[in-house]
Amino acid sequence: MHKNTIAEVCQNLANGDYSSKELCQHLLERISRFNQSHNAFIEVSADAALSSAEAADQLRAKGANAPLLGVPIAHKDIFCTEGIRTSCGSRMLENFVPPYNATVVEKFNAAGTICLGKTNMDEFAMGSSNENSYFGSVANPWDTDRVPGGSSGGSAAAVAARLVPATTGTDTGGSIRQPAAFCGITGIKPTYGRVSRYGMIAFASSLDQGGPMATTAEDCALLLEAMSGFDERDSTCIDRPVERYIDAIDQSLNGLKVGLPREYFSAELSAPIAAALQQAIEALQKLGATFVDIDLKNQSLAVPAYYVVAPAECSSNLSRFDGVRYGHRCESPVDLEDLYKRSRAEGFGREVKRRILIGTYALSAGYYDAYYIKAQKVRNLISQDFARAFEQVDVILGPTTPTTAFKHGENSDDPVAMYLNDIFTIPANLAGLPALSAPCGFVEGLPVGLQLVGNYFDEGRLLNIAHQYQQVTDWHRQIPAGVE
Repeated sequence: MHKNTIAEVCQNLANGDYSSKELCQHLLERISRFNQSHNAFIEVSADAALSSAEAADQLRAKGANAPLLGVPIAHKDIFCTEGIRTSCGSRMLENFVPPYNATVVEKFNAAGTICLGKTNMDEFAMGSSNENSYFGSVANPWDTDRVPGGSSGGSAAAVAARLVPATTGTDTGGSIRQPAAFCGITGIKPTYGRVSRYGMIAFASSLDQGGPMATTAEDCALLLEAMSGFDERDSTCIDRPVERYIDAIDQSLNGLKVGLPREYFSAELSAPIAAALQQAIEALQKLGATFVDIDLKNQSLAVPAYYVVAPAECSSNLSRFDGVRYGHRCESPVDLEDLYKRSRAEGFGREVKRRILIGTYALSAGYYDAYYIKAQKVRNLISQDFARAFEQVDVILGPTTPTTAFKHGENSDDPVAMYLNDIFTIPANLAGLPALSAPCGFVEGLPVGLQLVGNYFDEGRLLNIAHQYQQVTDWHRQIPAGVE
């Protein structure tokens, strides 16, 4: 059962091959067995999940037909879940139990899904390795000595280890796509504003976007349709009809024009990953796609621009955690200033503190124009690069990451080296474009990710390309040894 995709689970439940309760019991047993070594889950909601699964089985017996009725998933611990702890991987929110659901959670509940629990993550979604969680590092199922990527590393590891067929994630600078690449699964970051951010604890408000993570593009299509749509509670959410993404995935790729940015196939890309990408390009050519070399000349400025914009917004968003209203509060403060200082010093981890300090500096008097305004101008140049590219091509193809998953602790003392892991993913966030990562091979036993970037609201095309590619390859079907 645990090897079934979401599409297969839906069909099997409809056929009566097994019940939702039986499937949830099986997966909860696997979580109990493997979570100690992988640390993918912060919270497991076994009793609530089994109760919900039993109710879903009863509804199905009465003829109910919600699109994902009885399908088990897990949510990244950044989405508020009513009555279930939402910690954001931080000591600051270690005991926070929301009184409401995030819109994404509401939509999945309405679609009939069963929540098995909350997945581990880098604290407040700040990281590229999932080593920054207050609840400990997550291990990559392909090699437990290596990181799963971040910040949605717990979500990626849970899917890769087949502990759950799908999860939610969030992507601020690559935090769905990078862990998807490291763990050999499929993940898509939608166009900014396609998915509501209400109830998704904010890191950088102009960059954050929720999206699905699963084994296949077909599953991501089903999940993205369920979680998308306008929400008046989120002022950044766009009022635009939701496509039937599942209807787009079987279209032919004949005539598809794919751009290959010269900047993405540079010396920073390892030769084995470049070879895996070349094989993927050849497979897509056989499916009817044609390829064009393009220039994205300002892409090299994406990382420095991002690490001004994102910390600045983080500094603002995290100012609410002051020990007064909710979250961690220090013991016996002597005055208000002491309360603020010690509560934040104790509640936040090292990486979060680093980004708050960088962001506060960038926004301070005398530096706002020199850093923040200049970074926003660079952001606009990057968006213009993409706009020119999409006048020539339909989608852009490149690597998701410059390397495969690195070892725990390998980049811990070098923040810049850690930040450069997002060199290929950050540009799409700065421009607000949709982007997808799908497995395209292995290097020394570790997964490699293929990234597709599309024009605004072109998620259907990205899912179509990835699905057609997955019909002629089986990289997405590979399961790590030891968790079969």
